[in-house]
Amino acid sequence: MTTVEDAALDAPAPVQPWWQRLLRDPAALVAALVLLVIVLCAVFAPLIAPHDPYASSRAVMKPPAWSPRGDWTWPLGTDGQGRDMLSRLFYGTRLTLIIGVVSVGLGGVFGSLMGLLAAFRPGLDPWVMRIVDVLLSFPAILLGLALVAVSGPGAAPVVMALAIATIPDCARIARSIAVSVMKQEYIEAGRALGLSDGALFLRYLVRNCISSIMIFISLRFGQIILIGAALSFLGLGARPPTAELGMMAAQGRDFLLYAPHIAVIPSVLIFVIVLAANILGDALRDVLDPRLRS
Repeated sequence: MTTVEDAALDAPAPVQPWWQRLLRDPAALVAALVLLVIVLCAVFAPLIAPHDPYASSRAVMKPPAWSPRGDWTWPLGTDGQGRDMLSRLFYGTRLTLIIGVVSVGLGGVFGSLMGLLAAFRPGLDPWVMRIVDVLLSFPAILLGLALVAVSGPGAAPVVMALAIATIPDCARIARSIAVSVMKQEYIEAGRALGLSDGALFLRYLVRNCISSIMIFISLRFGQIILIGAALSFLGLGARPPTAELGMMAAQGRDFLLYAPHIAVIPSVLIFVIVLAANILGDALRDVLDPRLRS
């Protein structure tokens, strides 16, 4: 005869919320804190920047303050035109993050919608997948070159190129997830109850696919930041004197022998942002993907 104690031992353990499981991962917690600090510095750049990021001075190529010839007036030194590196990093990080967020957001929304519609309406599937195949044949850098040739360099062509490059991957991921969801019994049950296509699409398909799609978008964010910085490094991004991390690194390559901090500091910041985003994306995948839960 089963006792109360035996029943309590056999009962399944309560499932912890995803954010509690995320907090138990030290690497994810550190990555989240690093990203939070970087985002806050970018958002409040006008309040915390010690100097005008576009104002030149006579202190040209001043080294960082911790070097023997450094000056705490310029904590991270100055660039080739005497502009404060710390202030330009704050503003450059803001533009870099805006480019990444907008690109991933636009590409994720349109790509996910295409993939979900392809699974929900099988008649659209061949057409959507052929469009995806065409978009996959154009690398992001090639798209950036084409758009810049038409409209000229700037942040807008980079955002457009990165968003278009994100659409096919998001569409394929969303379609593969949605196809498996469409085979579940609750979809047939919803149709038997007379639910409209809109209700089935939003209440059943989207709600059961959104977590997996968000996992992919979080992992894609770091890649987009890196590709966007590479496009700016090639001169396809924001126009001077606008501060952007990739362009700042490109401007410092002419002074690598005399003032390496001009190129090294923004490059290191790009590396930190991409690394933290990838670590946090992996952790979110581990806590949100039901197939990886223990």
